[in-house]
Amino acid sequence: MDHPLHYKIDYPEKLSRGILILRLFFGWLYCSIPHFFLLFFVGIAATFVSFIAWWAILFTGKYPQGMFNFMLNFNRWYLRMMAYMGYMTDKYPPFNGKELEGHPVHFAIDYPEKLSRGILILRFFFGWLYCGIPHYFLLFFFGIAAAVVRFIAWWAILFIGKYPEGMFNFVVNYTRWTLRVMAYMGYMTDKYPPFNGKE
Repeated sequence: MDHPLHYKIDYPEKLSRGILILRLFFGWLYCSIPHFFLLFFVGIAATFVSFIAWWAILFTGKYPQGMFNFMLNFNRWYLRMMAYMGYMTDKYPPFNGKELEGHPVHFAIDYPEKLSRGILILRFFFGWLYCGIPHYFLLFFFGIAAAVVRFIAWWAILFIGKYPEGMFNFVVNYTRWTLRVMAYMGYMTDKYPPFNGKE
């Protein structure tokens, strides 16, 4: 069954060892600091947007499309930066979350024409219990494994100039699973997340 959240990164056949080393030592300076500085303020706005959207869904049964797109763009920007800093692409992230043709990081959520007020309220009071706890418990261990995979992949890129495809897909699946849980808990979809990160 299709899921409304779509996330993938185009697999890079070759990655630069020079950019790999540059990122390791200076990535915090030329990528993390400027992006996180801006994302901090956009994130504050996203918190307010999410709060207002909750009330909009409660009264209208819809997530206002402009707010939905704002949240989508915020997350896409963050994901592009993390993909770059996680050695999954050599493409430096743009300073926005707009959809860009040719960018290797693809993230979208199908806009829901209608959202359930009942699920909204259930999620607000009990989402932590029936969604948060079981998913984040498993994602905790998956995340540890993904961190180990990233460490090994760094050395693989250094020696062979490639991110091993199985490892690459493992990290993408971990991120996709996490995003599905966040989209559900963030009221962007009523579709309960599956317990995996498969496409």
